[in-house]
Amino acid sequence: MTDDVRNVIIIGSGPAGYTAGLYSARALLEPLMFAGYMSGGQLMLTSDIENFPGYPEGIGGPEMMIQLREQAEKFGLEVQDKNVEKVDFSERPFKVWVEGELFLSKSVIICTGAESIWLGAEGEDEQKGRGISTCATCDGAFFREQEVLVIGGGDSAMEEATFLTRFASKVTLLHRRDVFRASKVMYERAAKHPKIEIKTFSSVKSWLSDDSGLSGAILEDPRDGSTEEISCTGAFIAIGHKPITGFLDKQIETDESGYILAKIHTMTSVPGIFAAGDVVDTRYRQAITAAGMGCQAAMDAEKWLEDQH
Repeated sequence: MTDDVRNVIIIGSGPAGYTAGLYSARALLEPLMFAGYMSGGQLMLTSDIENFPGYPEGIGGPEMMIQLREQAEKFGLEVQDKNVEKVDFSERPFKVWVEGELFLSKSVIICTGAESIWLGAEGEDEQKGRGISTCATCDGAFFREQEVLVIGGGDSAMEEATFLTRFASKVTLLHRRDVFRASKVMYERAAKHPKIEIKTFSSVKSWLSDDSGLSGAILEDPRDGSTEEISCTGAFIAIGHKPITGFLDKQIETDESGYILAKIHTMTSVPGIFAAGDVVDTRYRQAITAAGMGCQAAMDAEKWLEDQH
């Protein structure tokens, strides 16, 4: 048991966590961050970022996360690359357990993000960030005049496919069934587009690659197991995200998918607990919006702590 009560504990890293850390460190709150084993979040899987302001030449995802971390640490953020196992938000100070050790804090900022749901097809891990992506907005521009695949049957798959027609010469949308979850409007917009071909009863069995990265996929028909080969240099998996909120054990309000609900600005249903980034955001899911929310959460936490005295 520790008697040391922190002002702010930040759970999770990435753009939201590091920005929250930077702001709360500069406010002299001496924040402690548990960055997780995968510190840096989803951007650690992103090879090039061209849409974050201030990087005219673009920057690698891991490189940007290292810089954000260094900047926050320079101002006094303490970072431990450990996972939070459980929390108790029923009374103050709040309790946070990390690898069997208990930490106490007056406030907590949750920035654990959401993870993309991957297919898990053979060869996928090797091609993540080398042709296989989960974000068309982030990576679409790298596939100008190339043939790409989109996998999924919901609105986000239709949206990704339609967005990619700005860059790709052809977009093939694969869905394992012939019934789509997407709204009629979104489906028809994609179906009518001259650059989009929709292939039903198609799931990716394995990914193919050459020296330069992704080169295609082996598709399987779930009805009879027959296979065919398709060529592509890019693929976008759009089968959803899941927020990393299991460790909270339903102690704060979330929507039915597990995304944290903001109540007053970035404060959650528990006063003193704040949340930022993709763990809250089901709409934008960009590095820049996550960083902005991290700033807001730190400022909200600082103001809330002041009001408690």
